[in-house]
Amino acid sequence: MLHFTRTFMSSLPGLTARFSGRAVDFPKCKTPVSPLKLEDALTIPVAECSRDEEECRAARERGQFLARQDRWSELSDEIRTADNGRHRTIGGTAVADLLAYGARCDVVAAFEDALNDGRCGSETFLSDGIRGLEFVRQEQPHDPYVNMVVALAHIDMAWTWRGTVRETIIPRMNREKCAAHFDRARDLLHPWCGIELDSPLLQSTCCAMLAGVPAASRNVADTYEDLIDLDPRNPRHMRALGNHLLPRWFGTYQALELEARRTAARTHDIWGAGGYTWVCFDAIALDEEACAGVDIEFFVDGLRDIVRVCPGQETINLLAAYCTVTLLSGFGINEKADMARVQICNAADWLIRDHLTEIHPLIWAHAADGFANNMRISSPSRFAARGRANALQAIAHLFRDEIRRGNRVVFTPDGPQVHTA
Repeated sequence: MLHFTRTFMSSLPGLTARFSGRAVDFPKCKTPVSPLKLEDALTIPVAECSRDEEECRAARERGQFLARQDRWSELSDEIRTADNGRHRTIGGTAVADLLAYGARCDVVAAFEDALNDGRCGSETFLSDGIRGLEFVRQEQPHDPYVNMVVALAHIDMAWTWRGTVRETIIPRMNREKCAAHFDRARDLLHPWCGIELDSPLLQSTCCAMLAGVPAASRNVADTYEDLIDLDPRNPRHMRALGNHLLPRWFGTYQALELEARRTAARTHDIWGAGGYTWVCFDAIALDEEACAGVDIEFFVDGLRDIVRVCPGQETINLLAAYCTVTLLSGFGINEKADMARVQICNAADWLIRDHLTEIHPLIWAHAADGFANNMRISSPSRFAARGRANALQAIAHLFRDEIRRGNRVVFTPDGPQVHTA
């Protein structure tokens, strides 16, 4: 977990005095909160594999199994049922997305490995998998869900060709290959409309294709508005909207603020102020100017409404990790953004003290990487151990006064209790 020194705070005179609410006290680096071992000072259940993670894995493996068995009609029916029923895991992930990912993951993973191993000169290594999916599609050309799986595989490959570098330094061949995959995905889905099919999966795929659409014909806000209206209870759509409205992608700061407020108004009956928070959630963690311009009071009100709607431990861990790990990653770059960060991150106090009852290590581990949940993890056990350590350090810092007095903090289903040593 990232710690910040008092030296940095002293370089911003009067900063904490200008913050509303209780100021955050940043500890010295590498200074233990207590002579006690952390394990002796804190007792909190750790969900090594949460119910949400089990449900996500089961859906991915189901999609992968049916694809490997060439049971595509059955796979299509299951994706359609999950999509039309808006089925989600307990943590909010759409089951249709997971099934579709499992169906293409073998092909995409083999493609990524071949490209990363430097075999981009061999068309055999790079095209065998996608050719196989295209043959499947030819057998069921009028099935929108089979076409969708193939289109999503093309989008994944397009992003692999593009990479994460700036647009201006992408090699010409990579740029052309990326564009070709986006074009193919668009051709595959051209006959269908997500609104007419009442399909959040198809509409989210259209949103994913925005990167391959010329700027002149790109309508980000309307495309995402249709998606959110189709599936307003899925916060991942709102988070993706906010990210894509950053200037680094397809939008402006003004558009981000406008659409966050519009989304909050349209989803108020479900999320209260939470729609504003979800749209800004990833955007303000990624961009200093977006963070500096966020409506802090509206955002924090949204956090409270999200907890009211989704009180489960998956959501509490997500929000607590966001406030104590993710949002602080850019601290020290922009003073106005830092002021917003500190006020938002004060929410960690009531999130952990009033709502947290167990740790979900993978959520905390992903929080340190900005929730880039599509990243390749070489060692899941080490990744989870890092998340557990981050969570324990964040909780220990919150209860630092109690622990320094030699007390032990024990988390129960009714919340944390402080026991005198």
